[in-house]
Amino acid sequence: MNSAVIVDAVRTPFGKRDGSFSDTHPQDLAAEPLTALRERNGFEPETIEDVIYGCVTPVDEQGLNVGRLAPMVAGWGDVVPGVQLNRMCGSGQQAANFAAANVMAGQHDVLIAGGVEHMTRVPMGSDGDAPTDTYFEYFDELTTQGEGAERIAENYGLTRSELDEIAADSQRRWKRAWDEGRYDDQIAAVETELDGEEIVVERDEHPRPGTDEETLAELPLSFREEGEGFHHPGNSSGIVDGSCALLIASEAAAEEHGWEPMARIVQTEVVGVDPVTMLRGPIPATENVLEKADMSVGDIDLFEVNEAFASVVAAWLEETGASWEDVNVNGGAIAHGHPLGATGAMLLTKLAHELERTGQETALSTMCIGFGQGVATILERV
Repeated sequence: MNSAVIVDAVRTPFGKRDGSFSDTHPQDLAAEPLTALRERNGFEPETIEDVIYGCVTPVDEQGLNVGRLAPMVAGWGDVVPGVQLNRMCGSGQQAANFAAANVMAGQHDVLIAGGVEHMTRVPMGSDGDAPTDTYFEYFDELTTQGEGAERIAENYGLTRSELDEIAADSQRRWKRAWDEGRYDDQIAAVETELDGEEIVVERDEHPRPGTDEETLAELPLSFREEGEGFHHPGNSSGIVDGSCALLIASEAAAEEHGWEPMARIVQTEVVGVDPVTMLRGPIPATENVLEKADMSVGDIDLFEVNEAFASVVAAWLEETGASWEDVNVNGGAIAHGHPLGATGAMLLTKLAHELERTGQETALSTMCIGFGQGVATILERV
């Protein structure tokens, strides 16, 4: 079996809702990481055998297969095929996992995987209605992700203050990482237009680095009545616009092109879980991917657990026994935001760069997914 390696990984800054990317078309946003990867790695478009892009709301401006359109918008002509996939919040990570599987199987040598979500111009949930009556033949209840997060908090006996502590720490970690330049190689500036003026977007717009637990304690709840719930905008992921892409290749192709890989994709996993609480997927996904790799939590140096809601991370920490000090070390989606189709690719991007920066050896990324799924990926530094 071939080895699949991450040669490079880059994302756009994440623009806040109604922020700097408000006038940027999703196809243009999707093309930005492709342009950056080509500039950074010097390949010709025909080198890329496929582009696999996640997009959770593939309708209207994000419709018509944004995975195919993005390389054309990037100026790569018509030679590069592309496909769009939707595994909801895990789409970007699933794109990378599929790319790795293709390389491992010997079907392809050089691919790009990533994702895009323009949550300002194509709002979350605008791609469909509630499930049909047939759904209720098998499941008694339909819940929202917010309610699922609330039930996880109840089931694990978590408190709002515990969740707010995670949220405030996410903001502090993002600020430290930004101030120390840890994101410099991960983020490519975007030249675009806003209100008819040319601008350059260089920085994530969602973080609130001055946030503390006292401030969060004053915020109104999002999903339940006061005194009955746990989550609010400050301990839930931010709605943002952004895209991300990874250059994934076989080791032989990387050597042929003179590329120095960052990390190897060791193992991947996807699971299904109860669609009512729906967000527990990272727990069995982590357990399964570690078992498949014949590894344990103690073998992993760095983790990314998507901060869709703080309770998801807290429950995962309790079940796995991992140390919070090794998780989301440069801040998470509570700080920088969660552009649905791009986030999974971004988590892998963070890990690959952090392994390279620190010299640590192994990393694991996992995400919760709507309607009850989980995805996981293990990386090792090359």
